Amino acid sequence: MNRTALLYAGIIFTVIISSIGLVFIPEYQLFRLEPVEAADGNLYPQPRTEFEEAGRRVYIAMGCVYCHSQQVRPEHFGADIDRGWGTRRSVARDYLYDQPHQLGTMRTGPDLVNIGSRQSDDNWHYQHLYDPELTSPGSTMPKFPFLFEKRTLEPGREPPFNAIRMPPGVLAENEYLLPTTDAQQLVAYLKSMRHDYAVPEAQP
Repeated sequence: MNRTALLYAGIIFTVIISSIGLVFIPEYQLFRLEPVEAADGNLYPQPRTEFEEAGRRVYIAMGCVYCHSQQVRPEHFGADIDRGWGTRRSVARDYLYDQPHQLGTMRTGPDLVNIGSRQSDDNWHYQHLYDPELTSPGSTMPKFPFLFEKRTLEPGREPPFNAIRMPPGVLAENEYLLPTTDAQQLVAYLKSMRHDYAVPEAQP
């Protein structure tokens, strides 16, 4: 009987200590995190706009997280920084407004946590989503043509201002593409991903 009681006490003690170490202490540390003031006087990270958050939902719905991560590893854990995927490692503070986060576990494609810094051209993103090989020859990323509307140009008319500029030969001469709302929101979200501000946890 005494051994049984001792066994149960040991199990309960182990569960309590594990919960404190793995749940409560990290929760306490993360709960205290706040945006940090940068040299320009602004606080970072900044919450996303409603339009960008809508794009985040499109990102999740399209399954982008299954092929792309959103985390730059420290220099001694990989070549992320050497690849130009970021200027510093990612830290918990970077994800204050990401609920749920999209850290990802696979990298069939490149890390995207700083894609807004690396590529800020809307048209590049639209071309890449329509046909990834237009911007990245040899890419294995699937095409997302359903994020666009293909329209026929009336004789003597010019494409509208928001028509996507495509390389010659991709569309017929009298055709043009317009991004759907989902495409616009997704690109806005991608461009919002930039961890190029300094944080105390990642100082050299």
